[in-house]
Amino acid sequence: MVMYLLSSSPKNGMELMDGVELITRGWWRPTPGSIYPLLKEMSDQGVVKKREDGKYELTEKGRSQVGGSFGPRPPWPRNTDDMVSQMQGFVSYMEDVKSSDSAGLQAQKGRLREIAKRIGDLVGEDDNSR
Repeated sequence: MVMYLLSSSPKNGMELMDGVELITRGWWRPTPGSIYPLLKEMSDQGVVKKREDGKYELTEKGRSQVGGSFGPRPPWPRNTDDMVSQMQGFVSYMEDVKSSDSAGLQAQKGRLREIAKRIGDLVGEDDNSR
């Protein structure tokens, strides 16, 4: 579905999530933790590339594969690498949200700082190093 959506025009992750939700008539909306790691994987495979404006577009290789299927992704991280990739996806999603709904993101500032503190504690960071 992602490649199909990108075949019509470049899109950012949020637009792709909206497009999948629209195609499935609301039955499925990919999470940021699944869409951004998928886009990274597709970029690593050379089927999409990220433009300077943050939108993704199909490469020549991707255009030749538009009819193919990548199959479903696992819903939960299988290991630490998967978990960190999903977290990176959520951060990328929040970067997209910041450009379209900065007030909504600002409303979550306290919660986001708490999450950042907890992650910092997990990796041994102290408040002075941020």
